Formats: sequence, C-alpha cells, structure tokens
Amino acid sequence: MTDMPGVSDSAPPAGTDAASHATSAVVIVAYHFPPGGNAAVYRPLRFVRHLPQRGWHPAVVTVDSDAPERPDHQLLKLIPPEVDVVRVSDPDVWKRIQARREAGMQVTLRDADVSQVARVRRSHQRPARRFARHVVRAIEGSVYYPDTARFWIRPAVAATVAVCRAKQASTILATGGPWSSFFVAQEASRHTGVPYVLDFRDSWTLTCNEDFEVWRPSWAVRRDRRLLMNLFAGARSIILRYEAEAECYRRAYGPAFDPRKVHLIPNGYEGAIGEFHAADSDRCRVLYAGTLTQYRYDTLLDALEVLRDRHPADAARLRLLFVGEGGGELACDAERRGVGDLFEARGPVPACEVGRLQREAHALLLLGVRPFRGYELVGSKVFNYLKAARPIVGILPTDETRNVLRAVGVSTVADIDSPSDIVATLRQVLRAWSEGGLGDLLPDRDACAAFSAEYQVDSLVRALEGLPPLTPFVPGRVDIPDSLKTTICAAGWIQ
Repeated sequence: MTDMPGVSDSAPPAGTDAASHATSAVVIVAYHFPPGGNAAVYRPLRFVRHLPQRGWHPAVVTVDSDAPERPDHQLLKLIPPEVDVVRVSDPDVWKRIQARREAGMQVTLRDADVSQVARVRRSHQRPARRFARHVVRAIEGSVYYPDTARFWIRPAVAATVAVCRAKQASTILATGGPWSSFFVAQEASRHTGVPYVLDFRDSWTLTCNEDFEVWRPSWAVRRDRRLLMNLFAGARSIILRYEAEAECYRRAYGPAFDPRKVHLIPNGYEGAIGEFHAADSDRCRVLYAGTLTQYRYDTLLDALEVLRDRHPADAARLRLLFVGEGGGELACDAERRGVGDLFEARGPVPACEVGRLQREAHALLLLGVRPFRGYELVGSKVFNYLKAARPIVGILPTDETRNVLRAVGVSTVADIDSPSDIVATLRQVLRAWSEGGLGDLLPDRDACAAFSAEYQVDSLVRALEGLPPLTPFVPGRVDIPDSLKTTICAAGWIQ
C-alpha cells in the first residue's frame, strides 16, 4: 500500500471485530474522489477505508472525469478492492472546456520563471479581460443551480438509486460540496425510501469565498436557503465539523435545524502518527504544502523583511519551501520585497511526494485565509500536519484552525495581523532548531488522537444508524464567528 499523507494502510483499532457488527450497506455520494487529488477526496476516502472495520460495506457514486482536479492516480491504490465505485459522467461541456483551460494555465505557471508569472498576472488584470470574466461569472451564477455540478445531478440520481437497490442499502451518505451531492441523496432517498445523511466539508450558505458564490443573484441565494431547510428536515443525521458551525446553522435556520441530529466530525487524518527525527541541515526548513491562492502571506513577507533587517543571522538560517498552486505569485512578491532568497516555490506534487517533503522538513507552516464571510470556519490542512509529527508554525487569525492547534498543545502560533508576533514565533522555532529542541514543540500525540480516522469512524457509524452522537451539540454553548454576526440576524434566515 502506498504511503500517503493523511491516508495510509492501517489495521483496525484494538478490540475492533468487524464480524461482531451487523453488516449494512451505505452508498456514498462523493463528487470528489480518486483519481482526483485535491483536498476534498481525502474525507470520503477515509470513510470508505474504515467503514468495513465497523461492519459497513460502502459503495461510491462519483463523477467520471477525463481531467480530474490535481490528478493523483496513486490514490486509487488506497480504495479497498471490494468497494464498488460507480463513475457517472458530467455532461457539462462548458465546464470541461474551462477545466482544460485552467489545467493548461497551471502547467504554464508551474514551468514559468518569476518574470513570466508577473506578465501573466498583468495580462489577467487588463480591463477587457476583467470585464469578460465578470460577464461569464454572472451568467454562470444564474445558470448553475445549486452549483457548477448541476448537470451531474440527473445521472447521479439514477446511479444512486440503482446502487441502493442492488446493494439493499441501509443509508445514503452525501458529502459536499459540491452541494449538488446533497440534492442527489435527497432525490435518491425519495425514489428508494433509503434515509440520507448529510456530511458538510464546508459551510454551505454560511460562507461566501468563491468566484461562483460572489456572482450568484439574490434569488439563487434565497433558493439555496430554502433547499437546505428542506434537506435538514429530511435528513436522518447532519454531520458538521465544528460546534461553532453547528451554532451558526441553528441560528440561521431555526426550527428546521434539529440539534439532536448533529454529529460533530472534523476533518482528520488516517494512520499512525509518525516519529520525529530532525534532519541534518545548515538551514531550518519550513514547509507549506497545498494551494496558496486563498491564503494570506502578506504579513509573513512583512515579518521576513523585519527578520532580515534586525536579525540577519536568523534570516540566513531559514528556508521556506512552498509546494502547490499559487507559489509562483508568492515568489514574485518575495523577489520584489528583497526576501526571495529565503523562499523556494514548486508546483503541485503527488501526495506521496508531499509525505517525503514533510519528513525532511523541520517544521510545517499554516497560513490563515484571506477574510470573507465565514472565513473562521475554513481550514483542513492542519489535520494532515498533525499526523506528520513536526512542529507547526501557525500564522492565523482567530479561527477554527487556531482552536485545533490550541487543543493539541501547539505554542508556535502567531497573530496573522502582527508581523512582530510572526518574527518572534519564527525565532522561537529557529532557536529550538539550533539547540536540538524541536521535539519540545511537537503537538501532543494523545490529544491528536481525537482527530484520527479510527476515532471518527465510531461517530460516523452512529450518524449512519441515526443514533445519538458521541459528542452532543449543545445549542448556545459557543458563539458564532465575528464575520457572520452581522449576516445571521437574531430572527435567522428562515421564518
């Protein structure tokens, strides 16, 4: 089995005997699934790999794409051979054209030098191109409902109904986004009588952080909210990541949202936590792995300028490696500000290569997202980092990622709006590296176990069976994020 970050071959937990559980079948509706390699595939993949250990036999309905996002065909090896995967074509020609265009652009940027990246960025900001993009986005926001996977709904419903009947399924589990998957589950449930469970990887209708969402007309947003109200009412269980997220939905949707249905299952990691061994090197290597396009690095650059000016010896011992989409733009900005020699940027790489880079790094870097409505609820990279057994440098706002780091005892967290705080945190890591004390900065292994797939699958099984949650959601115990307080009024959205 291939060793991948967040996905590994692991035995059932001690005391677990799959044969002691009643066998049930679940159909998982997951638009994102291997060979796609983006972050969205790992959660359903973990579920598929661990449910059989609890006596559940999963089958998957997913999209059949000739150009998956960030393809990683090695992930196919991690799907258990007994799991049936039904791939359904998305007949949307326009989206396929756009996907191929985007893939070509990523190849161009990955192989480009700093000056070429700068020219591409300037060309995209020309008035004519900006206007054309705005027109296209406005049209897409009106045509695609509930999201850009809308044309996948009809064939996916037919496939889900067929699999439910063939497998005599007990439950349908839909993981979203895209939120079309929820509609697929609801319609398949209506045709078969099989109950459905909603699994939220993001906060639909709460957050607004994508071009598609920004350009949607108000009638579509209102329709989203009515649809989600009906989905909540008909669901057997509702799986959310955080208590604050559940509190937002409770306040926004009122009586349509039943707190007793809520199961809290954050994103997590699979397999055993690695062992920490600090590699020999003349520089402290700090790795950021993943897309960078939505994340803030402006204050990191501010801090590095300060570090170079005031603590040049520390700056000379630091090396930052960024792997993923958007690294070229960061390299351009770093060169312009005179700190380019502290950085190395690479394009996306397969998950197994990310695992190797993590093992070679002395620390891992987390950044906060650029602010938008509900941004405090975003962030999943932290869970893969927990498994890596490396110090974690968090440059974050007050958000759920910061809460997770606090829960596992990470002290190297800086305020994203304070360059001086970032400098102090980087120097703390550099001092520990030079003194051989990086092991003292590791996340607490026992606390990290709460985010393991082995622990989470127990909560998932209870959600599939409609049983009370392991960790009940208590309405009103936590507050909602600041960025949503002016959006979700006291009366809520659904009257």
